[in-house]
Amino acid sequence: MQGSAERADSAPGTPTAVLTGAVADAIRAVGGFAGGVYLRSRTPGALRLAVLAGLPGSLFRPWWRLHSDRPLPVADAYRLREQVVLADSTETMRRYPQLAAGLPFRFGSVYMPVVGGTTTYGVLTVLRPPVADGAQALPDRGLLTEIADRLGEALSTLEQDGVPITWDGEPLCVRPPAVGLPPGYIGHFIWDPVDATVTADHSFWELAGGAKDEVTRSPEALAQAISPDDAHLVLSALRETAADCPPPRPLRVRAADGGQRLLEFWTEGPAGGSHRVGGLVVDPGPGPAAERATDLLPDGVFAFDRLGLITYVNPRAAELLGRRREQMTGRPLWHAVPWLDRPAYEDHLRAALMAPEPVHFQVERPTAGPHGRRNGDWLTLSVYPGPDVMTCRVVPLGHTAEAPSLGEAAATAAGALAKPGAPGPVYRPIVLAIALSEAVTARQVSEVVMRELLPAFGGHRLAIYLLQERHLYLAWETGFPPRFLSQFEGVGLDAKLPGVETLTTGRPLFFESMQQLAAAYPGIPLDTTEGSRAFLPLIASGRPVGSCILGFERPRTFSSEERTVLTALAGLIAQALERARRYDSETALARGLQEALLPHRLSTHPQLDTAGYYLAGTKGMDVGGDWYDVVEAGDGLALVIGDVQGHGVQAAATMGQLRSAVRAFALGDQAPHQVMSGTNRLLIELDPGQFASCCYIRVDPVTGHARAARAGHPQPLLRDPDGHTEVLDLAGGLVLGVDPQARYPVTHLRLEPGAVLALYTDGLVERPGADIDEGIETLRAALASAERSAGRRSRPSLAQLAGLLTDRARRTADRPDDIALLLAERCHPAEGTDEA
Repeated sequence: MQGSAERADSAPGTPTAVLTGAVADAIRAVGGFAGGVYLRSRTPGALRLAVLAGLPGSLFRPWWRLHSDRPLPVADAYRLREQVVLADSTETMRRYPQLAAGLPFRFGSVYMPVVGGTTTYGVLTVLRPPVADGAQALPDRGLLTEIADRLGEALSTLEQDGVPITWDGEPLCVRPPAVGLPPGYIGHFIWDPVDATVTADHSFWELAGGAKDEVTRSPEALAQAISPDDAHLVLSALRETAADCPPPRPLRVRAADGGQRLLEFWTEGPAGGSHRVGGLVVDPGPGPAAERATDLLPDGVFAFDRLGLITYVNPRAAELLGRRREQMTGRPLWHAVPWLDRPAYEDHLRAALMAPEPVHFQVERPTAGPHGRRNGDWLTLSVYPGPDVMTCRVVPLGHTAEAPSLGEAAATAAGALAKPGAPGPVYRPIVLAIALSEAVTARQVSEVVMRELLPAFGGHRLAIYLLQERHLYLAWETGFPPRFLSQFEGVGLDAKLPGVETLTTGRPLFFESMQQLAAAYPGIPLDTTEGSRAFLPLIASGRPVGSCILGFERPRTFSSEERTVLTALAGLIAQALERARRYDSETALARGLQEALLPHRLSTHPQLDTAGYYLAGTKGMDVGGDWYDVVEAGDGLALVIGDVQGHGVQAAATMGQLRSAVRAFALGDQAPHQVMSGTNRLLIELDPGQFASCCYIRVDPVTGHARAARAGHPQPLLRDPDGHTEVLDLAGGLVLGVDPQARYPVTHLRLEPGAVLALYTDGLVERPGADIDEGIETLRAALASAERSAGRRSRPSLAQLAGLLTDRARRTADRPDDIALLLAERCHPAEGTDEA
């Protein structure tokens, strides 16, 4: 699927047309004002906004991409395959505080998973006005569910036709469905004078006020419905046209609502000596007349649609905004008026687009001086939301009756909030604080800082250095030129550099221009000659952690409020990094304990090769309870794999106890069902509050005969010597630790020489938003396609095969679960040896 808005094909039947059509249907179904579709990305676990209707994409860039495990309704709908309905901002704050902090406006929303077959492709979402009663948030759930299901089926069909259903580019931004009759609305009718009937399309009945029964009986009723004031003109034109003398030009009449109508008539053919009359009724809309009237207003007025494109500007607005009308009309607001492209102003524009109430805010119009842009006059903008168009009133500060009147002191306060690059409303730091509280590892903390800190303060460059053994090392950066920061790598605490001195003194350093920075630190390498910098100490509970560099592209001032907020946020970042560092250390310790519980050497047999592989999860510090083992059992070997429910030290401890129990039962030469039953009873007696799955296969390497017992574990795979690979169908019982009387039936099977048996835990086959059967089928296909040449020496080892089967998992950044894999291959008997 095309992942670029510029090149997207919107022809009927194409993926883009399918997506935009579904979004439009969903918006209409719930009376929404905006909507969109998130689709899977080629990046595992990532969702990308593919279509956005009713909102300008550039204002909502932070929501273009999100991960499926984030605490957001889109992620939950995708991951859990369940619809999420939020009636209003109160419910949004209660259930999803991070979304409410990022979009603190009065709106309701609905999120529907888009599923085709067993695949979850994405999420269909609609934003709508808030409702007080949760039951009113989605009165017709069936209709929206049907729309999402149709979209899932369509995407599934496209995928079967070879179209990859993923999205990795910018969203395609489209207008929402029109509300009401648009300007230029046209209705068509036919009047038959013989039987006195009128037939018309839906548009005509809308323009005629819906009086269908009365209109169909006489031309007088038809004329009255079209124009009560000018009915005599309409009636005369109807009769002249029926006599084959239609008016020479369109007829202008006044409608019941006072608006203008244009009428055009023609003959449709003879009907008993008279002609049937066909006609068009056109509503040209109020555009020209309204524009002429608005042009005379003393206040500035302009309008922009829901994609941010300016549709009208009166002369006074152009004067106050310091732009020519032709520079503004038809262009995005933030391009037509570049100085509105600031975080503080964008927040207010987002509020106008998403909340039903008018939004009033103050902006500073800069003036050009000999040294570039400088402070100028203050204006009040009042934005009045509409279903299709936003109308904005512009007046000098203090001269609007609807916005609060501000004196000189209030104007100064407003300036502190709206200065170029200022933080904007307080919820920006709140979003960063909430996101940092949810980050566990150092890498997650860095991702949050990169994602939230830059857009919150209008910065473009960020670098974080961490302190290790009295030296600073670059941990993460974005926006700086390649290799620029490497010259500061590993500097000691005695270096005269701002990134060092901010940490050793504990004081933040702010430079409003690069010239100030160069003057304070002569000879320091600079990555640019323009811009400004903030150097922040990262100190947690009095302990130095590192330093943070925030870069801006243009010179700017830092108010006392901004300096306070940035310094406080640096403290939050330091606390999060310190907590993450502690988690990382504890995780390393827990991983070490877990590895100590796993077997370092597997029992062997001359005619059965085995290989075990373990891959730890990457999310959080909790270790898992996955294990594998190969144990001598009588004359053969027992292959064991298991998974204890949950994570953490308790799961690892339970895993160690179960592994020891299974080994003891196997070494005692007990049958597979006895091993499972004995281990089950032991787990219940231990009562750790956990259960476990397990698969136990006892193999006679000489004959190839195997007996298997399974306790709620995924089915193993068997690859025959000819390459045929199947998912085994082993009989099974309940997971261990639930029922002391549980029975575990035994399945008999045979391994031919050269056959490969694969046992695994669910972490290898589970994918967010996908059915586990899909993951098992993917693993089966990978095992089947692993090429083995005829020559014995050229065959990959089982360890290499294990690497191939886990390659995708190893390259996945966020793995919520651990993975265990055990492979066994029955060897060909030695030449000249008869197989029993």
